[in-house]
Amino acid sequence: MQRFGGTPISVEAKIKHLEFVQNAIARMAGNSFLLKGWAITITGALIALSFKEIDTRYVLVSGVALLFFWLLDAYYLSRERRFVNLYEHVRKQNERDVEFSMDARGFSKRSHWLRCAVSTTLLLFYGGLLFVHLLAFYDVYK
Repeated sequence: MQRFGGTPISVEAKIKHLEFVQNAIARMAGNSFLLKGWAITITGALIALSFKEIDTRYVLVSGVALLFFWLLDAYYLSRERRFVNLYEHVRKQNERDVEFSMDARGFSKRSHWLRCAVSTTLLLFYGGLLFVHLLAFYDVYK
């Protein structure tokens, strides 16, 4: 086995592969964070506009936007979970078997996007925003 700087090359390859997978996980988590920020901003602005204009259409449009943000966030969470499972697979893998595959399709256990949509974190976040929408709709409609 060749050595590079005192470390076997196969160990270096495994570490590099883990870094690639970790970068993909970080991108998915970053996308999820941005979606949550945009969801609060856009839906909050539309609800505020509905109170100013006393129009339920703004609340309804905001609710539809919230639903799309929720589903898109669930999609990114499902991809993030797949990459976490890939990371665990590579971590446990023998150094000689490292192949630098980033294909996470085979790691779909518990990561379907609809299942992720009702995960505790997304349900609390988007469910809370949905509750605020229902309160706003009730207040504007009455």
